[in-house]
Amino acid sequence: MAKTKKGGYIDRFLKKADKAIDEGIKRADEVLYDAVEFGEMAASQAKKTSEELRKKAIKEKEIIKEKGVKKINEGMTTARMISGKADEDLATLEKLGKLRKMGVLTEKEFQEKKKKILSRI
Repeated sequence: MAKTKKGGYIDRFLKKADKAIDEGIKRADEVLYDAVEFGEMAASQAKKTSEELRKKAIKEKEIIKEKGVKKINEGMTTARMISGKADEDLATLEKLGKLRKMGVLTEKEFQEKKKKILSRI
């Protein structure tokens, strides 16, 4: 009879061990399922954040592009104005030179006007 008691004890021990292993596997599966679920959530959030950042970057690109085009246009307008004024100033100098040759302006008056005009160019 002693052998049956030992055999029964071992069987009970093995059944408890099997049950513990099954519970451990079940818990591991639950943890793995949760980890996969959290991983999917993190990936989904990362994708959403990436898309939001991409949209913001595109908007910023357009804003910077618009500002750049505006600055270039302002620079070109200024250059045209300066160029136009320089042409006008040179024409004025020619007229003043003719007036000096005709004796309408003195050399001193001509030089003063010439100095003033050249300082603007």
